[in-house]
Amino acid sequence: MVRRLRFNGTGSGVKGCPSVHEDLDTGEVIVHGPPLADPDDVAQLQRLSEGEVAIVVPRDLLVDWAPKERTRQVRTIDLAEFDSLFTKFEHTAWRLETRRRYASDETSDRWQRFITTGKVGEDTELNALFSWWSDTMRAHTRQGRRIERVRIVDQPATTGQRFLLDNASWNIGLGEDIRNMWRADADRLRLPAEDFWLFDSRLVAFLRFDDDDQLTHVDLVTEPAEVVRCAMIRDAAWHHAVPWEQFTAEMGGDM
Repeated sequence: MVRRLRFNGTGSGVKGCPSVHEDLDTGEVIVHGPPLADPDDVAQLQRLSEGEVAIVVPRDLLVDWAPKERTRQVRTIDLAEFDSLFTKFEHTAWRLETRRRYASDETSDRWQRFITTGKVGEDTELNALFSWWSDTMRAHTRQGRRIERVRIVDQPATTGQRFLLDNASWNIGLGEDIRNMWRADADRLRLPAEDFWLFDSRLVAFLRFDDDDQLTHVDLVTEPAEVVRCAMIRDAAWHHAVPWEQFTAEMGGDM
């Protein structure tokens, strides 16, 4: 069976070698780098078996990118505790959205208006969820905290993605900063198909969905190597994504 390998990180920003990968099923770590080639050096190695190759890696590579625990420390929380994270962060909340559909969007009056008219439209009254989010985000942005998102969009955009593109003007009005990226560009950058929030560059909340695109639970991770991996994803996505206003203008009638 083919391994499911995830790229953790590299000690080189140019050639990507040496690097660390992790087997998502077994937890095994795969390191590749330049071989230890000098025969006098190789001769000093103990228990080097036939067929094995010694490689040279900087100590920082293992410190930065190798898992720190034998098993990844994940704490699963329910949606109520997940909501509370948005009242506790101190500086930044950053989101990567990669899915083609979010079933929760389809339960709102906004969705029904969008399906009927092609536009989300204005709310005369916000329901409890929208009111809570609106009040919370405005309070954060007034105090200088940042709420940012990168949303991946297919070509052509799905109905759910077009809804989010139109609804983004409401989020931006609350002070959020939203950028978009075509999925082809995300694939070219090797961005993972993961949905997560990164809070204060120290806590990652992975959103888990069922086969019906319903959010079921959230996995919290604070392991440094995993947090740094997600921070690198954030930096790459944020750099290459296009501000919402520009993205939607370029889409034109394709919205």
